[in-house]
Amino acid sequence: MTWFWVTFNLFILLMLALDLGLFHRKAHEVRVKEALIGSAVWITLALAFNGVVYFWRGPQAGLEFLTGYLIEYSLSVDNIFVFLIIFSYFQVPAKHQHKVLFWGILGALCMRAAFIMVGIALIHQFHWMIYVFGAFLVLTGIKMATEKDKKVNPEKNPVLKLFKRFVPVADHYDEGRFFTRKNGMRVATPLFVVLLIVETTDVIFAVDSIPAILAVTSDPFIVYTSNAFAILGLRSFYFALSGIMKLFHHLHYGLAIILGFVGMKMILSDIYKIPIVTSLCVIAGVLALSVVASLLWPKKEGTVLQANG
Repeated sequence: MTWFWVTFNLFILLMLALDLGLFHRKAHEVRVKEALIGSAVWITLALAFNGVVYFWRGPQAGLEFLTGYLIEYSLSVDNIFVFLIIFSYFQVPAKHQHKVLFWGILGALCMRAAFIMVGIALIHQFHWMIYVFGAFLVLTGIKMATEKDKKVNPEKNPVLKLFKRFVPVADHYDEGRFFTRKNGMRVATPLFVVLLIVETTDVIFAVDSIPAILAVTSDPFIVYTSNAFAILGLRSFYFALSGIMKLFHHLHYGLAIILGFVGMKMILSDIYKIPIVTSLCVIAGVLALSVVASLLWPKKEGTVLQANG
């Protein structure tokens, strides 16, 4: 099994090296066509890997991977909205947004691997933690369904406040650099500040998403790989959807229902185990219905989602 972990991570590093070193060697604005192609590539790779898991580990593991991937991918839509607000708030040049997401997602992979190991260890060591995770997801779903606007104020980020106390920050961008020199002193650029906020924001999202996938399986390899593919496809997904996010204004209700569903799945796990096929159908169905509802009942003019800046 160790060799599969090593092979998978080497594959991820190879894909990231190709991405940054070949396809994005020069900073440029990612157009919708390029983003759609990138999204198609990552989805195809995820489904191909799903096929490998299906034939290698069996139908159950294959369905668990697909369900986990769908959960993580759907929850990443919330990340996209927040990234959009952060980039808009700090007026990040379009050609440098990919670089921030690249390094942000690389950091997210490392942090989520740690979250996964801790979460699985807690469930194995203290079985009652599964009820805690389940209740947390249900409450998160309720909060997501009842909040009217998605408000984000990056300047109130506690990590950013702490960072600024020790590291001076320049008041302008210096091409795509994270650090520059001002009056002979090395200082951080606003681009690094944005990266820092993206990283800390992902930690918050991981608190929701990791327990959600643990409701499907506690197999660390399935949890990690499905998470990795969802996160790696997030960059292209962001550029493909950022311009039309406002069309899917009912999607957060669907995500709320999904979180509530997987939360109840964890809470009831000792009484009744919901079949993985049922979970997959419920999640896919809820996502489809929320998208259709958004298109059938468009948002009224004058109602906007905004950052609390």
